[in-house]
Amino acid sequence: MSVAKALVAALLLCLTFAAWAEVAVPPLTGRVVDQTGTLSSSDIAGLTQKLKDLEARKGSQIAVLIVPTTQPEDIAQFSIRVAEAWKIGRKKVDDGALLVVAKNDRKLRIEVGYGLEGALTDVTSRRIIDEIIVPQFRSGDFAGGINAGVDRMIAVANGEQLPAPQPQASHGVDLDWDTVTSLAPFVLIGAIIVLRAILGRLLGSVATGGLFGVIAWIVAGSLLASVLVGLAGFVIAMFADAVNAAGPPMRGRSRGGWVGGGSSSGGWSSGGSSSDSGGFSGGGGSFGGGGASGSW
Repeated sequence: MSVAKALVAALLLCLTFAAWAEVAVPPLTGRVVDQTGTLSSSDIAGLTQKLKDLEARKGSQIAVLIVPTTQPEDIAQFSIRVAEAWKIGRKKVDDGALLVVAKNDRKLRIEVGYGLEGALTDVTSRRIIDEIIVPQFRSGDFAGGINAGVDRMIAVANGEQLPAPQPQASHGVDLDWDTVTSLAPFVLIGAIIVLRAILGRLLGSVATGGLFGVIAWIVAGSLLASVLVGLAGFVIAMFADAVNAAGPPMRGRSRGGWVGGGSSSGGWSSGGSSSDSGGFSGGGGSFGGGGASGSW
């Protein structure tokens, strides 16, 4: 019995080490993920724009990943793990493709989703690798090889008959959470003014408190929060004119009351972000191991 237990423990230990040995799948932070610093920022920007244009025009998604190594895992096994995690391509269309370069291993692979296998076949993928990418890699031009390979992958994807991409539901204004937060006080103040003008001071204040309470219920889902916010809304609406009358006009006030205009500090700030740092994710595409591998 002790021998059997020892064998089971040894097997579990081996499986644990095998799991630890796998290279972790990098997070999908953009259409081009370079963990080696091989590509310059301008290289990444150019590739990103090409791939963004492809998705807007065709619906297909292509991503590029450069890692130092996939060892001890074969690049084909690593690439399919990445493809399954990133889910490049549209769901049920499966029109995604992934170019993986393991720089220190001197290996690369094109992984192809089900929906592109009719055009980006195993043979075509192999020719792109051997005839377009590898010769430039051998001369040390990694950016040129990747660019040329991606251009050829895009050309092949353009020739595949695929469902048209869904149009973006945009009407000219994109509101993020920061914008909504910054506009909320003005909307609520407007509600106070309008409701009081229509219903009078008392009924308008009651209606404002009710509006505040409903909004709190929707946002927080708490009856207590709804009651408290509703009471606060009633008090604010009821005595708003008294607060304003207690001092000079709002533009010149530095303490208390509501202050018009912007502030140089505090509050919410939208901050800045890179052009491809947000908004890109896999569309739910599936992969079955189609594609090809190569080396240089």
